Amino acid sequence: MGQQHAVKFPQDVLDEYAALGIDLPALFSAGDLGERMDIRILEASAERVVATMPVKGNTQPYGLLHGGASAVLAETLGSIGAMMHGGITKIAVGVDLNCTHHRGVRSGTVTGVATPVHRGRSTTTYEIVVSDEQDRRVCTARLTCLLRDVDQVAGAPAGASEAPEGPAGA
Repeated sequence: MGQQHAVKFPQDVLDEYAALGIDLPALFSAGDLGERMDIRILEASAERVVATMPVKGNTQPYGLLHGGASAVLAETLGSIGAMMHGGITKIAVGVDLNCTHHRGVRSGTVTGVATPVHRGRSTTTYEIVVSDEQDRRVCTARLTCLLRDVDQVAGAPAGASEAPEGPAGA
């Protein structure tokens, strides 16, 4: 946990943020909660965000992957996609998350893939599919984020991933 790993970002996006002195992989990480849950972002663009998360350490008392852990993975991925879509002048704030849990998982690693359903000027919606190692669907989620102008959020750096106050978001 907490180890550095390479995230695949589109080069033009990396260049845009680097010109502003912003470390994009650090900014668009899974954050403190994602670190505790050992979420590993593998790929990030507005079109697709992919990450893995171990089942071990993210279970409920019956030994199954906790539904809340799947929700955290889903909100993390959808929020990163929304941030990538919004670019350096917007922050993404999660306003609606719903999850359907299809099957239990007791071990191994799950993979989440977020793809856009809607990418507008003020909101984005992503579908997130969480699958087990046999590529069986564990959870289907949908996240809608509000895109707010950076200058509307006091204290938020350019491209910041969350507002200091307001609805939950990754």
